[in-house]
Amino acid sequence: MAKYTRSEARIHRHRRVRKNISGTELRPRLSVYRSLAEIYAQVIDDQAGVTLASASSIDHELREKVQNLKKSEQARMVGELVAKRAKSKGITQVVFDRGGFRFSGRVKALADAAREAGLEF
Repeated sequence: MAKYTRSEARIHRHRRVRKNISGTELRPRLSVYRSLAEIYAQVIDDQAGVTLASASSIDHELREKVQNLKKSEQARMVGELVAKRAKSKGITQVVFDRGGFRFSGRVKALADAAREAGLEF
């Protein structure tokens, strides 16, 4: 029998990684959460405890555009939008936090799109 369920194992991995990664004012954390249907991204300053920019596939700006797209294309659009919103606040460098998810598929598509849109990590 498995020690953890899949969701518990992801949370365990995320906690292990978060011991070493934290966002600062100069280099905030780009956190990604992937549910079965949607994908969410936030740029977080952990020292102040505030979210500086965010985007998701259920965002009002993207809701209609992503309706009939594949999930990886939706993630790409979310990555571009979160990078655009972060750059408008003067943020160019971030620390990437994959949230315990594998760096493939939708998480990788979001990260690549954010890099192409101008975020450095």
